Amino acid sequence: MPGTVLLVAAAPLGRGRLVDAASVLPVLAAVPPAVLAGTDTASVVELADPLEPQAVLTRLRAAAASPGPLTVYVTGQLQLDRRQRLPHLAMARTTPSTVRYTAFPWHWFRDELRLRPDGTTTLLLDLHADAESWRWLRSTGPGTPPGPSGAPVPLDPGRGSAVYGRIAPPPSRRTVAAPAYMKAVATILRSGHRPPPEQLHQLAVARMAPESSGADLLLAAAGRGGGDPHAAIAAVGPGGGDPHAAIAAAVRAGRHADADALAARHEQAAVRAHGPASEEALHWAEVRADLAMLAGDAVRSCRTWLAVAGARLGAGQAADAPAVEAAVDRAHHQWGRIRDPARARELGTLLARLRGQVPGRRRGALEHVQRQLRQLQTQD
Repeated sequence: MPGTVLLVAAAPLGRGRLVDAASVLPVLAAVPPAVLAGTDTASVVELADPLEPQAVLTRLRAAAASPGPLTVYVTGQLQLDRRQRLPHLAMARTTPSTVRYTAFPWHWFRDELRLRPDGTTTLLLDLHADAESWRWLRSTGPGTPPGPSGAPVPLDPGRGSAVYGRIAPPPSRRTVAAPAYMKAVATILRSGHRPPPEQLHQLAVARMAPESSGADLLLAAAGRGGGDPHAAIAAVGPGGGDPHAAIAAAVRAGRHADADALAARHEQAAVRAHGPASEEALHWAEVRADLAMLAGDAVRSCRTWLAVAGARLGAGQAADAPAVEAAVDRAHHQWGRIRDPARARELGTLLARLRGQVPGRRRGALEHVQRQLRQLQTQD
């Protein structure tokens, strides 16, 4: 069934802007619609710095009425209205005194999505909070359970929706932040493969770690109906039981060996519990490949991606399966960064063999490897 994608990038114009939300849209727009949606075909609606909350509501309502899977990507900033102290997504004309009239009330997401079938809606969020809403989040924020009246959890998109992402504190004065989480998501998706949302979130957190302030709130809730949909929110660095948060904190601190060791322990546990070709084990292998890339170790990253691709093919996955193609493409990309001719020849031979099986979607990939290998043969 075709999917629907709604891209929303919203932030005030002028001095009140905390994040350059719209800067992520060209990166997301470079991703094929089907990959953004995780479906065979998809339609995409893009809203860049909308002026009126009603315009967003109209688009959200139409997207919510679509019968197939819906993915909503939201980048922007949170502000509270002064009367009811409710969170809003700021629009282009929003100021602290006009939030109630010019911003998009967060509960409208819940209201419009509440009737969708369970498991068909995913929200990916990259939000920056202003100082007032950040204090509110830290004191009575997303992890707070509903009160006696049954009031919904703040930022709760509804029991049937999955939500992943981060909320960042306000940047330093006179600084406009970058949507690092959403750019990491877009970079991962540009490989042509969309992993399951939880894995996509985990990879994005690891990838953006060097740019993170360390105080971000991470959102990860499957939203299958039941329980607190924000139970998995944790600050980057307390870990909150989430190994990916601990890994991200280690990367941010420059402790790349510690990050890899932690991922390796989880990979070994997944191998023992589920087998070496299981998705659980391969997920952790892919995390380690990304960690090697973040550490600047192109040899180890390339070797790991080659091993992942080989494991997937050995398990019977098709050569044109998105996960197989993505692994080979990433191995190819990292191979191009290897400066040691001997290592490049060794891994290039393996890559060429794989490219023979997995040509990928970019024309001439195998020929590129073969041409580079011939040049390497002339180097010491």
